[in-house]
Amino acid sequence: MDHADVLILGGGLVGATLAIALDRHGLKTIVVDPADPTVTTAIGFDGRASAIASASHRMLEAIGVAGGLEGHGCAIRHIRVSDGLAPGKLDFIPDADDGALGTMYENRRLRIALGEALKRSTVDLRMKTRATAVTRGPAGVTATLSSGETVGASLLVAAEGRNSPTRADAGIKVAQWRYDHAAIISAFHHERPHEEIAYEIFYAAGPFALLPLVDDEIGHRSAIVWTVKAADAPAMLKLGDRAFLAEAEKRMGGFLGALSGASPRASFPLGFHHAATITGERLALVGDAAHGIHPIAGQGLNLGFRDVAALVEVLVEGRRLGLEAGDAQLLDRYQRWRSLDTLMVAGATDTLTRLFGIPGRTASAIRRFGISAVDRITPLKARFMAEARGESGALPKLLQGLTV
Repeated sequence: MDHADVLILGGGLVGATLAIALDRHGLKTIVVDPADPTVTTAIGFDGRASAIASASHRMLEAIGVAGGLEGHGCAIRHIRVSDGLAPGKLDFIPDADDGALGTMYENRRLRIALGEALKRSTVDLRMKTRATAVTRGPAGVTATLSSGETVGASLLVAAEGRNSPTRADAGIKVAQWRYDHAAIISAFHHERPHEEIAYEIFYAAGPFALLPLVDDEIGHRSAIVWTVKAADAPAMLKLGDRAFLAEAEKRMGGFLGALSGASPRASFPLGFHHAATITGERLALVGDAAHGIHPIAGQGLNLGFRDVAALVEVLVEGRRLGLEAGDAQLLDRYQRWRSLDTLMVAGATDTLTRLFGIPGRTASAIRRFGISAVDRITPLKARFMAEARGESGALPKLLQGLTV
């Protein structure tokens, strides 16, 4: 039976990053995932793009992933928030010496870079495979795989996403609810350059996020995360490209000029969930298995990367003290480190979602007054920008760009 320090179920963006980071620090990992990499990295598989906070990007650099992303990311140097297209805005513009707030990457490019890093590692990667039975106990973890093989580890990490079966099997309770929203994901070309600005335009039906992408051979590009009422999502997907782009241009007020070349659209239901605990006996949850939030602030993947950085530091420092990866003391430290941060970010995004979803002119006027007021308070804006960069709180070493 093959044995590792850590068995990771789920080889997506968070699970793969965790495996690479642990491997860089000398911990042996086995990754089990049912996905086929040739499918998940194919053009058109997933139109989503992610804003990687500057702290998260430093971790990707520290573990040797960022090199595979060179030339594929667009820096976010300015974020503008507004309530519809009415007067009043909130601009986040860091000082030149502080660098970008984050970098936009298409998820496909992130998967390719992680796949390349995995090939260079010693990670035992078992794709197109699933765990059919898992046993956790005082002596360790044993898993039977769909290939018929059995593997063992000191620690089991669930990185399976929002509907984690491992979390359910562990009996971990989850606070969760659905928003009456769906996110329409797409990208398009536009006439005028985006100037590395990300826009968050709030409407009563939900936010319209316009996110800068790198230009291609055709011209300027941006991705959108367009939140609509759940009941309207099917109709939005059925619109022809011309009608869809016309509706998008209305929401934008035409400030980027004519739109063209819409990419295939996808729709995702939006909800909130937060696990009551992110650890169990020889078990740790990371990423969406532990928490899921509204994409209103673009922090979902970055929260998962924060989980990775904290867990790696806990396990590596534990190894130096002679503790195995599944030691209860280490899991308790991980739980304490991550629980407050994830709860605060989840609570903040839920509050913003509800606040900006209140309809009516009076509510809009109050929001615009608040936005304009915050725009004039420099210390408060600086705090928000630190949150956007992922630089608030007790930062793990990887998020500082340092190995443990």
